[in-house]
Amino acid sequence: MAHFAKLDENNIVTAVHVVNNEVAPDEATGIEFLNSLHGEDGVWKQTSYNTFGGQHNLGGTPFRKNYAGVGYTYDESRDAFIEPKPFPSYTLNEDKCLWEPPIPYPDDGGQYVWNEETLTWIEGTE
Repeated sequence: MAHFAKLDENNIVTAVHVVNNEVAPDEATGIEFLNSLHGEDGVWKQTSYNTFGGQHNLGGTPFRKNYAGVGYTYDESRDAFIEPKPFPSYTLNEDKCLWEPPIPYPDDGGQYVWNEETLTWIEGTE
């Protein structure tokens, strides 16, 4: 199945539609089909369900860095979908187009939540 993100005038994803590969064998044909279906000339970008952080989880070719979700931004210069910034202190990893905290998530197997006020990981699920 092919997945397509609909973009608004600010390149924000407003919807993601799934189209059969027979109907959308390539991006241009998929966009033409969706515009015909919806009766408008919307802005659509194909997205890969199996792509995250610039890696394809089935070993295929990664596509636009990340699978698009509603609220994500399509960045034309990076040709990438980027999720909304979760906290002001996070910075964008340019290679993966993922937001990263200023301190890496602990790798001790515990569960933590980010505390923006103290810029630390707090154990638990606040």
